[in-house]
Amino acid sequence: MRAKDIRKGNVIMHNKVPHRVLDFAHRTPGNLRAFVQMKLRNVMNGSQTEARFASDDDLEFADLSTYNASFLYSDESGFHFMNSENYEQIALQSDLVGEAKYYLIEEMVVEISTLDERPIGISLPKTVTLEVVETAPEIKGATATNVGKPATMNTGLVVTVPPFIKQGERIIVDTTDGSYLSRAD
Repeated sequence: MRAKDIRKGNVIMHNKVPHRVLDFAHRTPGNLRAFVQMKLRNVMNGSQTEARFASDDDLEFADLSTYNASFLYSDESGFHFMNSENYEQIALQSDLVGEAKYYLIEEMVVEISTLDERPIGISLPKTVTLEVVETAPEIKGATATNVGKPATMNTGLVVTVPPFIKQGERIIVDTTDGSYLSRAD
């Protein structure tokens, strides 16, 4: 695949080691050739690096396999999942789960990526429904304003919500950027 077609979350081989793309920017400076600047995380040891590739460089995807698993619970030893195919349980360390921990709710189905049978990360669904456990009181007549207020979810995630959202309500949150989408039915 060409460097210009890489997206956030892809896992590529860089210096013969798999790296997850954390961020990328396609740049075209003046009369110079276009390039892609990437922030990468080594999936084996967690170290971060930045790399620059010409837009037309061929990059190799890492040979990953994936399977669906249900989130069971978390404790001091990690985050516990059950493989949906063979019902085998697996525990992932906090560093593999990362910021996804703020979106995990019991029985949520996620996709676990493995490299050589070793888990390297999880992929969340596009949206998740969470419950507001703490927020400022509703502001009367504030339905037309575009000002948000912080709300803490049942998972610990803090989301900026519209002023009419109250404690105890369930909302839909985008897992890619942690933004409020709508009230849940």
